[in-house]
Amino acid sequence: MYEFLISTAIVALAEMGDKTQLLALLLAARFRKPLPILLAILAATLINHGLSAALGQWITTILSPEILRWILALGFIGMAIWMLIPDQLDDENESINKWQKYGVFGATFILFFLAEIGDKTQIATVALAARFDSIFWVMIGTTLGMMIANAPAVFIGNKMAEKLPVSLIHKIGALIFLIIGVSTLLQYYFF
Repeated sequence: MYEFLISTAIVALAEMGDKTQLLALLLAARFRKPLPILLAILAATLINHGLSAALGQWITTILSPEILRWILALGFIGMAIWMLIPDQLDDENESINKWQKYGVFGATFILFFLAEIGDKTQIATVALAARFDSIFWVMIGTTLGMMIANAPAVFIGNKMAEKLPVSLIHKIGALIFLIIGVSTLLQYYFF
C-alpha cells in the first residue's frame, strides 16, 4: 500500500503545471467534452505507465542492487531538480488539428500517450517500480496521480489552474523526490 500512496502523491504533485496537464486544459477548451477526454487520459496513462512500470521491474533484473541503488538515488535527486523547472506546452494546436480526425477520445489518447513519453511522470514511474519492486501498485498509483491532477484541469479549465500555487506544488514535489533519493542512498549504508 505504501508503494501505491507514494506513487499517487509523487505523480499528482509532479503533474501540476506539467505539459500533459497543460495539454488537458487545451483539449478541454478545444473539445468541451470532459468525459471522453478523461477516459482517453486514463487509457493512455494506464498503458504508458504500465509499460513504464514493467520497464522499471525489468531493469532490476539486469542491474546489480548496488548499481541500481545509485542510479535510483541519483535519478530521484535529478527528478527533484527537474521538478523546479517549469514545463511549457509547445504549439499543440497543430498537433490537435492533426489528430482531430480520430475524434475526441482518439485525439486525446494519442496526444496524451505521446506527450507522456520521456516526461518526468513516466520516468518517475520507471524509477518507482524499480525502487518498490511493484508493477501493479506503482502503475495504479501513478495513474491515479495523473487523474487527480488532470481531472480538475479538464473540468474547471484555466480558472483553477491560474489559482493553484504551482511553484509551491513543484517545490513540495521536488522535496519528496529529494527525500526518496537520499533515503535510497542512506538505506544502503545504514540498513
